[in-house]
Amino acid sequence: MKLGELHRAVHEAGIKGHEAESNDHWTTRQEIEVTSLHYNTRDVRPGGLFVAIEGFSTDGHRYIQDAVDKGAVAVISQKPSAAPIPVFQVPDSRKALAVLADHFFGAPSSRLTIVGITGTNGKTTTAYLIENILLAAGFQVGVIGTVNYRYKGNLFENPVTTPESLDLQRILAEMLSENVTHVVLEVSSHAIDLSRIAGCRLDIGVFTNLTQDHLDYHGDMDRYWACKKRLFTEYLGVDKKALAVINTDNPQGLALVSDLTCPCITTGRSPNSMIHSESTTIDVDGIRGSLATPQGLIHFDSSLVGRHNLENILSAAGVGSALALAPEAIQTGIDRTLSVPGRLERVPGSSDRPVYVDYAHTPDALENVLKALEQLAPERIICIFGCGGNRDTTKRPLMGQIAATFAHLSIVTSDNPRSEEPGDIIDQIIAGIRRVCQNEYTAQELKRGFKHKGYCREPDRKRAIQKGIQAAEPGDMILIAGKGHETYQIIGDTSRPFDDRAVAQSVLSVLQTEVDKQP
Repeated sequence: MKLGELHRAVHEAGIKGHEAESNDHWTTRQEIEVTSLHYNTRDVRPGGLFVAIEGFSTDGHRYIQDAVDKGAVAVISQKPSAAPIPVFQVPDSRKALAVLADHFFGAPSSRLTIVGITGTNGKTTTAYLIENILLAAGFQVGVIGTVNYRYKGNLFENPVTTPESLDLQRILAEMLSENVTHVVLEVSSHAIDLSRIAGCRLDIGVFTNLTQDHLDYHGDMDRYWACKKRLFTEYLGVDKKALAVINTDNPQGLALVSDLTCPCITTGRSPNSMIHSESTTIDVDGIRGSLATPQGLIHFDSSLVGRHNLENILSAAGVGSALALAPEAIQTGIDRTLSVPGRLERVPGSSDRPVYVDYAHTPDALENVLKALEQLAPERIICIFGCGGNRDTTKRPLMGQIAATFAHLSIVTSDNPRSEEPGDIIDQIIAGIRRVCQNEYTAQELKRGFKHKGYCREPDRKRAIQKGIQAAEPGDMILIAGKGHETYQIIGDTSRPFDDRAVAQSVLSVLQTEVDKQP
């Protein structure tokens, strides 16, 4: 693709820029062939166009010369540069990257039906539900989300919920080349704010809910909410006639409806919602009942557990309705979603004292899963959890208070401590626990069992899981929260292999072996 063509795409997108000072190459070398795009110099190849982005841990402008040395033929920059190749300076290089990627890969989103899901919680489960509904309707489906990105039996690691714009457009083009017709895309607030989805044409936007999270990035809830709203007021319907699916059981969802300029389908438990639940039963076996939709009454029998999952089911049914799918396809997709990785996922081998792993890492999510387990009427609930380092600190005491309110024993441990001292994070969580409960168990006391509501601190996550499972008695339930599907733990700058599910299964296996040895 010619450099001049990419230059025009940026200009036509309203991104006004200029040739860098002392650089007269850009306008005179428009016929240069650009063979690839890059935002990381480690990936630069000869013939590539390098886009310098100011990141959170490093600044891509520092590596422009590295890109030149590796054969880059041009640079998009947000800061002045005297590189000996064409340099075009723009006010927002992230947005420029999104425009360039969309153009370079042939605007793949314009030829796909794309469902974008945003909200603090529920994005992943809703994505799985929508995926199964679309598959039941006979479509070829791709999903890009927190767990992975996948299509037609292929699974790929996805390090962030919503990839950087260049990676996103590449994945969309890849899916399109494999005859995918519909893509379900989880959209994080970071992706909205950092222009990762700029140029991505959405057909349907789904809002699940808004609760506290990411305040380390956004600063306060007002700015966090303003960012989420942009999916519907700024991004939804670019070059397409779009629809919104809004969960009105959430106060922000109800408020959002009046701000929309596109058609909207509302979902919720209230009969005032276009799609609402009727005569629903929620118990240990899942959720059963009926959904009233414009397409008619849909009877469903889901194995997903908890009231929060009813909201996810309603959102997914809203997408099916927005696409005018047959009620049978919506029902089949809901019923076929048996479980979601790391979302109240039952660990095998935990028969008389069930162990569940959940990604809950916000106050609202933790409360939802604990309430869901409470509805299953266990003898006691043991909650093992921590909070991530270098993230919103204000939610730590809130999560401690919630755990102490709904669990009989809270074992506070490390999540992904990153560069923070794990003990400091634990202290902040315990400050919230002590609003409810003062009883701290030592490791030795816990070995003898526990009779009263209390908590224990154990920075080592593996030992914390061992202590929690060993303290359980038949009829108890154990929740390991915070990391869910993750198969790593980030300590300092190092990502180490760690899977809550595998650790729990190993502990259960050892316990079962000890039981089998008993006469």
